Amino acid sequence: MASDIQERIKRLIVDRRLSSGAPLPTETELMELLGVSRNSVREALKALQAMGIVEIRHGFGTYVGPMSMAPMIEGLIFRTVAGHYRGEESLLQLLELREAVETGLIARLAGRIPAADLAELDAIVQRMEAEAEAGAVRAETDRAFHAALYGSLDNTLLSEVLEAFWDAFHRVRTDLVDIPTDPKMTCTQHRQILESVRSGDALRAEEAVREHFGNIRTRLRSPLPDPE
Repeated sequence: MASDIQERIKRLIVDRRLSSGAPLPTETELMELLGVSRNSVREALKALQAMGIVEIRHGFGTYVGPMSMAPMIEGLIFRTVAGHYRGEESLLQLLELREAVETGLIARLAGRIPAADLAELDAIVQRMEAEAEAGAVRAETDRAFHAALYGSLDNTLLSEVLEAFWDAFHRVRTDLVDIPTDPKMTCTQHRQILESVRSGDALRAEEAVREHFGNIRTRLRSPLPDPE
């Protein structure tokens, strides 16, 4: 019953072509539209809020939510952490998921990235190199490179999914394991990815991405202390 009401509210959002931030009918109106009790409406709305589909603003009403990837990120993080403490290679599995997506996309970018985006990527790699000289490449800089690289595909959903994988991986990695890093290697590999797509060499671009993820995989598999 509860899931049916959730589906009907979702269908209402779709049928009325409501965008994020648009107001939904009041609880009373939903009760009349759906033919259910107030408690049933409230339970359904709370469940949809947890999924980011609606947003309940107490004292103001209920609105279409941001429909972000936040629930997906939290689910990935919890699944990965739980698997890690069960002795599974869940962090490696999450890394392989990122790798599969990015290697499948990189060939589409070779020779097709606009000059302005290439300039942005150049600037990010230069920032990486400066950070490496100072001792370590910041996670935010690494993230900015990957976001800028695939941003030129102009696919909002794809960008959000990649961000979700990146966020989940790095948050879990930071909490669970202390991975030794080689800042200069990080810079070199990102520079190779950039130069490959700039030159239009799709095969080399894919190889560069695989090498980058292979390096992370090797470091993940290095002997680490058992979790406390």
